[in-house]
Amino acid sequence: MVMTEVFDKLKNLQSILVKKYDLEKKIDEAPKQLGSQDELLDRMKKEFISKNTEYEVVKAKVMQLRGDLDEVVKSREDGEKSMDNITTHREYEALDKQITEASSKEQDIRKELQKEEKILADLNDNLKSYEAMIKSQETDLNVSKSSLDKELTSYKNELEDLNKKENKIAPDLDQEILFKFQRIIQRNTEGIVAVKNGVCTGCHMILPAQFANEVRKGENILFCPYCSRILFYEETTENEQESYFKLDDAGSLADIDDDEDFDTEDEYEKDEDELSEDEDTEETEESTDEEDEEGDDSEDSESEEDSES
Repeated sequence: MVMTEVFDKLKNLQSILVKKYDLEKKIDEAPKQLGSQDELLDRMKKEFISKNTEYEVVKAKVMQLRGDLDEVVKSREDGEKSMDNITTHREYEALDKQITEASSKEQDIRKELQKEEKILADLNDNLKSYEAMIKSQETDLNVSKSSLDKELTSYKNELEDLNKKENKIAPDLDQEILFKFQRIIQRNTEGIVAVKNGVCTGCHMILPAQFANEVRKGENILFCPYCSRILFYEETTENEQESYFKLDDAGSLADIDDDEDFDTEDEYEKDEDELSEDEDTEETEESTDEEDEEGDDSEDSESEEDSES
């Protein structure tokens, strides 16, 4: 198979794989779209159960208080009825005490019963509110599930068509190259890119000249040494060439400002003056060193003469 045909097949396969992987990702993530709604519904149901348990406890307490109230009311009324039949002072005192205690207890029970009945009514309202919210949430969730099911069905049908197209192209390609090509697209969405003016258009890195020439020949499938994408050569227009070689983007020496704060000629003259001063200093130091050496020689000769005499 001619390399141009291979490149064309890879380009076609690339568009298919990009759509395929995107659909597979959507299918995998689709259930997560309902996750928040499911969590909210579960939380509402748990809160409903908790409130209902509390409601049942208060309800039982209210029933108990109502029973106690009926007993004390009956005790008070019985005492009041018996007042007409008493014959002694002792019986009167006993009935009066019974009526007084029953009346006091009745008042306490009525107060507590009133408080608990209010709590029970509030809990009942909360339960009704939770029931309505749960019902609404379940309705919304069912609508979302129905919509998602239709969406997933559409995704799967489209994915099936893409798989058919892929199966028509893939068998004609080298399986090892196909494997690498698929992995590259999963990471970068592009598995084959053009080389323009020696630059990989995938990662925008400048390729070695010899390697770029090999890509231009188009004799083998070559991978970018920087981003691992498959490369093919593509001619560039004049406008594209200009965009690749703008001095403004190159950051070259042309960016140096000509209007510096110093004058080039003055600096040059200054450097020359300093150079001449350094030479004069060196000559002076050399002459001084020579004089010192001569002085040392004369002293040595004098000392030799004295020793001979």
